[in-house]
Amino acid sequence: MQTPQPLFLPRRMRRLRRTPGTRALLQETRVTANDLVAPLFVRAESGPPDPVPSMPGVHRFGLDDLLKECVELLTIGIRAVALFPRIAPQLKDPHGAEALNSQGLIPQTIRAIKQECPALQIITDIALDPYTSHGHDGVLDFEGNEVDNDLTVNSLAQMAVITAKAGADWVAPSDMMDGRVGAIRKALDGAGLIGTGILAYSVKFASAYYGPFREAVGSQSPAASGYLDKQTYQLNPANSRESLQEAKLDEDEGADILMVKPAGPYLDVLARLRMQTGLPLAAYQVSGEYAQIQAAAANGWLDLKSTRDEALLAIKRAGADLILTYFAKDFARDSS
Repeated sequence: MQTPQPLFLPRRMRRLRRTPGTRALLQETRVTANDLVAPLFVRAESGPPDPVPSMPGVHRFGLDDLLKECVELLTIGIRAVALFPRIAPQLKDPHGAEALNSQGLIPQTIRAIKQECPALQIITDIALDPYTSHGHDGVLDFEGNEVDNDLTVNSLAQMAVITAKAGADWVAPSDMMDGRVGAIRKALDGAGLIGTGILAYSVKFASAYYGPFREAVGSQSPAASGYLDKQTYQLNPANSRESLQEAKLDEDEGADILMVKPAGPYLDVLARLRMQTGLPLAAYQVSGEYAQIQAAAANGWLDLKSTRDEALLAIKRAGADLILTYFAKDFARDSS
């Protein structure tokens, strides 16, 4: 067979992909340990770390083991953790009163981490769902049918001040109540906590991807007949324009960082928000995203490391400056 003449192509894109060295030199987006935040689940009980069945490799830690985990994370290059409590059922009530206990699980944990790892940035979740008996992110109205926005905001502002006084670097309201960022900023400043930042869950969708997380913190109401419905306050997954309005309101109210949650299914929203704001952006690769990748890899359908890295790269490429991910520890360890 006669060898054909080469095509005349003034631009051959494959030249840019020809060797590993060329590909490395020209790579446009990179994920490093500096970009990642490790979510950690903490419980009051001592004893060995408690595995979360739906999230392989993820555990609920007692304080001693949590501190060891924080030391290890800092050693391998993870600079920030986000804390989520597993509250004992007997401490829960309809109002989430335990969230306002200055000697409660999270304030005590913050103080201990800051003593053990002062350089580690601590992000605290400002929401009532781990503390309420019904599992919603706020206080219900008198009829018990809907979350009362303004009563909830009042509790969230108090909660933010308590965790900031304990030493949190960032408070992260994840409730999606109207006006909560402004109220929290006012409360923090009024308490002299002007250096505490607000990482706002500005674009949080009413997603089906949160199931494993709710198992981990025990926030799915035992009385619920199905998946707890939070559509009256979390965003409709169909609405991208509305999500940009939410983010703009949080920016105007004083948020320092805006977040999109979940990350993977909403990369289009993340990219649009990147074009709208000059603020840093966070994205949360949530429990369901993590569980999907783990389950597919366990069945031999996907390569775990390659799929993990591609998913994180996509989130960074879409515009995230930092990524909350349950893969943080393994990624940092593999990268070191």
